[in-house]
Amino acid sequence: MTVTPTSTTSDIGVLDAEAALNEAEADFDLEIPEEVPSADASSSRGAGRDSEGVGFTLEDFASLLSKYDYNFKPGDVVNGTVFALESKGAMIDIGAKTAAFMPLQEVSINRVEHLSDVLEPGEVREFFILSEENEDGQLTLSIRRIEYQRAWERVRQLQKEDATIYSEVFATNRGGALVRVEGLRGFIPGSHISTRKAKEELVADFLPLKFLEVDEERNRLVLSHRRALVERKMNRLEVGEVVLGTVRGIKPYGAFIDIGGVSGLLHISEISHEHIETPHTVLNVNDQMKVMIIDLDAERGRISLSTKALEPEPGDMLSDPQKVFDKAEEMAARYKQMLLEQAEEGEPLDVTLD
Repeated sequence: MTVTPTSTTSDIGVLDAEAALNEAEADFDLEIPEEVPSADASSSRGAGRDSEGVGFTLEDFASLLSKYDYNFKPGDVVNGTVFALESKGAMIDIGAKTAAFMPLQEVSINRVEHLSDVLEPGEVREFFILSEENEDGQLTLSIRRIEYQRAWERVRQLQKEDATIYSEVFATNRGGALVRVEGLRGFIPGSHISTRKAKEELVADFLPLKFLEVDEERNRLVLSHRRALVERKMNRLEVGEVVLGTVRGIKPYGAFIDIGGVSGLLHISEISHEHIETPHTVLNVNDQMKVMIIDLDAERGRISLSTKALEPEPGDMLSDPQKVFDKAEEMAARYKQMLLEQAEEGEPLDVTLD
């Protein structure tokens, strides 16, 4: 039905309210289409609109809110937004009823003096939930724990790859030196530090390192400087090669020879074809000598040496060590030829010349 206004807005303004309503009802067809639910229908959004149902209590609000609240629990990693930096930590919005709190000591795996150095309001990132809600309904968060877990994952992968890393020494103690790897504290035992410097002078030096032990459960990260140097040196060395070395230490079982910054072992059985009671009867610390490499063990960082293979005649290391020194390259060539012939014939390789 077409509605034709019978009066202007100004006229309606002066009409009695009840008369205006009656006029409107008379002009409009108020019949309700069948497809539109009536006010009594249970599906009607207007159902129950009596005076007692109009109110919305706090209990209703809490019940509704709980339907949309996340079930946060310790160990979860959630996204959050930094919205306030305080002296003792940061307030983080993670969508919970109450803002979560991250203490200053949980901001990073590294030492942080000021929150503003690593965080800024509005920043969105991942957070680790450390604990259940406290009495105020507040959760405690951590970034440090995420960095810690990922650091251990990274060093395990580096160990698996047998990677060489470089790290700065930040302190030393009686047992060795301390470094940081991916933010984790690592230890280099004194026996695995290969340098002529005093340990105390290593602070602030960057050292090449190999992994010896990676144990997250025991919080043990042990590294070797010596292995890294040996591996580097090994890449330029060959079995059968003659090198010039210096005796650095003598033990009952043999002598340690410095060959260009790394140490190789000249075992007592590899000094001469003649029987030797103790290496001290043949060698002295700081002696310079030529030795031949007979084995390179990169996995254990060991270099095995021999002068026995360089003797022109059995026992020359005892009776005429200068002769061994002078003819070292000639004897090494014979040794390499012997190895080649044995390899071609499929015979087991012999590391000595009889």
